[in-house]
Amino acid sequence: MFPRGADAYIDDINALIPLTKGDIRTAIDTGCGVASWGAYLLKRDIMTMSFAPRDTHAAQVQFALERGVPAMIGVMASKRLPYPARAFDMAHCSRCLIPWMNYDGMYLIEVDRVLRPGGYWILSGPPINWKKKYWRGWERTQEDLKQEQDSIESVAKRLCWKKVIEKNDLAIWQKPINHVECIKSRKVYKTPHICKSDNPDMAWERDMESGITPLPETSDPNDVAGGALEKWPERAFAVPPRISSGSIPGITAEKLREDNQLWKERVEHYKRIVPISKGRYRNVMDVNAYLGGFAAALSKYPVRVMNTVPANSNQDTLGVIYERGFIGTYQDWCEAFPTYPRTYDLSHAGGVFSIYQDRWIGFLGRKERLCLRIQ
Repeated sequence: MFPRGADAYIDDINALIPLTKGDIRTAIDTGCGVASWGAYLLKRDIMTMSFAPRDTHAAQVQFALERGVPAMIGVMASKRLPYPARAFDMAHCSRCLIPWMNYDGMYLIEVDRVLRPGGYWILSGPPINWKKKYWRGWERTQEDLKQEQDSIESVAKRLCWKKVIEKNDLAIWQKPINHVECIKSRKVYKTPHICKSDNPDMAWERDMESGITPLPETSDPNDVAGGALEKWPERAFAVPPRISSGSIPGITAEKLREDNQLWKERVEHYKRIVPISKGRYRNVMDVNAYLGGFAAALSKYPVRVMNTVPANSNQDTLGVIYERGFIGTYQDWCEAFPTYPRTYDLSHAGGVFSIYQDRWIGFLGRKERLCLRIQ
């Protein structure tokens, strides 16, 4: 996948877009393999959500988690990815075999949904650089590769993405910071319909859309839709735009401060019981992450927190967690989490049982179903 190693490959990307200045903190790697890209981004203070399908010849996500790299079983098919809109600063595909140009570009439209305004999409490997002579090793014709890249370029243009650069096997596009110019140019580029009535964060068991996910409205073409983020590491404790704008009812800057203080004190107590800071625990899951205070309190320790927000929570706060520079997913805890057995070192649950007190949690086996009633 990376002939000179993932570290050198990331250096190539860093020469084209800045990876170490704090602007890029959250990334998503589609078809991640064993998540080497995400692993080598960690030392650059970039947290990557790596996902790959349940593979028939190798449990790649399990390998990634055993390496201490955040990863999930996942696939781009008909359902939205279980992440909120405007979550990732960067998205990546290296030979991930996703047919980006199919279904009127629906998969790229989904990447656009989860990509932050001004975020980057990186594509490497076929069909990029098909003009070079070693295309013969890809066992595809030049005509086929050219047609595929032309189709991808067409979808990107319809999304109003800007082609930043193409060099060797790398091509990088950038999403606009708002849709002001995109709306004006719809008739020119035949841009897909912008889904005005859609809830862009609603991602649990929700079908993908063929229209562009709307960005928060702004009249100034220089404004970042939804609000600009602080650089990392200031981002972790700054008030996220979703809170400062009042877009989540009942969640205020004061509640964020209180939540941070609460988990700072609790983690100090946890340290007396569990050796969190000693390196023994690496993969940590927060079953009910709320505002991400637990992950923020652990950010100075060598652990990686998978923040989960129950899909049936009264308040959808996963977008806040991403705006703070942490990663996570939606999850209905009446269903299995998309991972392999024995892949987390520590599971943390605060207030999760009250959410499910009136529901049945089912564990489905091959031939029988075991149900547990939480009282």
